[in-house]
Amino acid sequence: MTFAATVLTLYPEMFPGPLGHSLAGRALGEGLWSLETVQIRDFATDKHRSVDDTPAGGGAGMVMRADVLSRAVDDVLARRPEVPLLAMTPRGVPLSQARVRSLAAGPGVSILCGRFEGVDERLFEARPIEQVSIGDYVLSGGEMAALTLLDACIRLVPGVMGAASSGTEESFESGLLEYPQYTRPNDWEGRTIPEVLRSGDHARIGAWRQSRAETDTRLRRPDLWERHGGARVGEPSGARRENKDE
Repeated sequence: MTFAATVLTLYPEMFPGPLGHSLAGRALGEGLWSLETVQIRDFATDKHRSVDDTPAGGGAGMVMRADVLSRAVDDVLARRPEVPLLAMTPRGVPLSQARVRSLAAGPGVSILCGRFEGVDERLFEARPIEQVSIGDYVLSGGEMAALTLLDACIRLVPGVMGAASSGTEESFESGLLEYPQYTRPNDWEGRTIPEVLRSGDHARIGAWRQSRAETDTRLRRPDLWERHGGARVGEPSGARRENKDE
């Protein structure tokens, strides 16, 4: 089953953008996923193809109109009713790896990219649109956020990544940050790869990686650590011994 992405945007030329390169680009060429862009302006009815208007109540900027957007959204929903429709907005629910994995396991995703000051709220009240945020900051539009979401999904589509385990041992998959990675040369600027990683003892390596993942998450992302069920009394079995090998 091909993962099919549909993007509703004022700037279709931004796609596939970086997704046309590397693993995602190769997978696109091989038909492992597909991409369709929908120009929102095609659903405007006036001669200027207007998609926005001044905000009700006053204020700076412009707001995307619900009547124009609804026609674009309805067109996509009618053609792809089985696919979830997301809108990229800083007012949305934070995107999680669990949500990415569930989307990647499905038939695809449709994504609405907002611009200007945002979208008329009535659109979200009237249509089945899941509002999603990729972080607590503001972008010029939803296109960059859509590219981020698609990249996260596409790499999990079967056949895109080389090693089957590549997508399961990374940050956020287990609720923790990923453990540190090293590669040759063994000695670089006086810094050496931890001895445990050169030991060939897979049990010790596994314990060290788990310990470092927990420690780094606790120190760098206390919010993740709390959700993971951190605040443990003491360290995991063997962790204190393995830390000496750093």
